[in-house]
Amino acid sequence: MSNRYVYGVVEGDTVEFETEAVAGADRVYTISHRRLGAVVSDIDTTDPEETDEDAQRHDEVLREIMDDDGGTTVVPMQFGMAFESDRELKNVLRGARPAFRRAMNDIDGTVELGLKLVSEADADIDREAIEAAAADRFEPIADQSVTNDLFSDRLVLNRSYLVAEDERETFDEAVADFEADHDDVIVQYTGPFAPYSFVDVKIGAQQ
Repeated sequence: MSNRYVYGVVEGDTVEFETEAVAGADRVYTISHRRLGAVVSDIDTTDPEETDEDAQRHDEVLREIMDDDGGTTVVPMQFGMAFESDRELKNVLRGARPAFRRAMNDIDGTVELGLKLVSEADADIDREAIEAAAADRFEPIADQSVTNDLFSDRLVLNRSYLVAEDERETFDEAVADFEADHDDVIVQYTGPFAPYSFVDVKIGAQQ
């Protein structure tokens, strides 16, 4: 019997579509318990290897879920969540139900956007001034933001922003304006993503 690979948790049980899914699966569907649904595909292991291809498919499926039926709130799971049976998965939904509900309320109607500001090679920049300018420009638009690792000396800012769908265009314009105003930094703008950085629901096949 196939195991279940989980992409995220939604309200209800209506998400179902054909797509290129993790580990060669071609369909995702919902396993539900008391109005919560885990969106899954079939997989032959509970310990999937995280290849670049499957990591990308995981993210792409989450985007498709977010776009499903005119817009669906999904609490995203990190890559690698797989369960041996529907019963085990429903037990997780039952046990983490309050946490999933809180997460859904927190991220309803939002997306995650990523922004990196990278200094031009050999540029003499005022890092604090650029950080302050970015905060003034982006923080008022976002509902929340979190700092990510500055993994390079040239990386001035690396943040994820939780932005309401109806503020997306405003945020896009703010990024474009910031880029036009700062010739000394390279702007790397990514998304939308499911709001990984803004949910904290701890689950696992082994409890």
